Amino acid sequence: MRRVALGTGLTLAVHEQGDGEPVLLLHAWGETHRVFDGLVPLLPGSLRLIAPDQRGVGDSAKPAGGYGPRDAADDMIALLDALGIRRCWVVGTSSGGYVAQQIAAEHPDRVRGLVLIGSPSDLRGLVPDALRSLLEGFGDPVTRDDVAAVNAAIAVHAPVAPAFLAVQTDAALTIPKHVWLAVLDGLATAVPPTRGGRIAVPTLILWGADDDVLPAAQADELARAIPGSRLVSYESTGHLVLWERPERVAADLAAFIAPEPRHPDPSRVHG
Repeated sequence: MRRVALGTGLTLAVHEQGDGEPVLLLHAWGETHRVFDGLVPLLPGSLRLIAPDQRGVGDSAKPAGGYGPRDAADDMIALLDALGIRRCWVVGTSSGGYVAQQIAAEHPDRVRGLVLIGSPSDLRGLVPDALRSLLEGFGDPVTRDDVAAVNAAIAVHAPVAPAFLAVQTDAALTIPKHVWLAVLDGLATAVPPTRGGRIAVPTLILWGADDDVLPAAQADELARAIPGSRLVSYESTGHLVLWERPERVAADLAAFIAPEPRHPDPSRVHG
């Protein structure tokens, strides 16, 4: 990890690995860059993987405000500027995909393409009162019991390694109570990125067929809103697609953004 000072005055903690084609990895609400621990080792070394802790989490700055999707998108553009990256692929999991959409809608010249993993098309009206009440009852600092209560509210449909779960819990404890609430409120009230702008970059949508957090119709809505996008549904998979299917996500992501070079057919080579 290294700390990167942005032109906006904010400092973000950033994990980088590999050289070559830059890929920005965006975690979801309640997560840090550690959610990509199971994915990063499975991706080609030809990719430069950039996984920041977004504002408010991990070792990044934790300001009092600025926790909407547009704020997060602006942070990521400032991060790309600080790293000297003109264009990159953007991968977002769950609400991280909302931020990815926001970047593509507002800064299309900075995005080569998107991979949206269990990402919503519209979060307005989807945050239950019970979840907000749960967050309001969090300790300050947040406790393991607080994080466990949130995790218990999201069903897992495929086995997830206990060690991975333990790391995610430790990571979630770095998020202050005000950030849990502010990010959730920002997501729930923001104009959906596909309603506020047009996304016209190559896009792969990976969806859990048994998602019980987002309505099933949102996968098709997202695909319709992004012309030419490709929707892939994973059977026996819930909302936490990346947690449950890292190997399949890695394979589909790599095939989409770093396909194997085709070798010429010797029978068609003419001297």
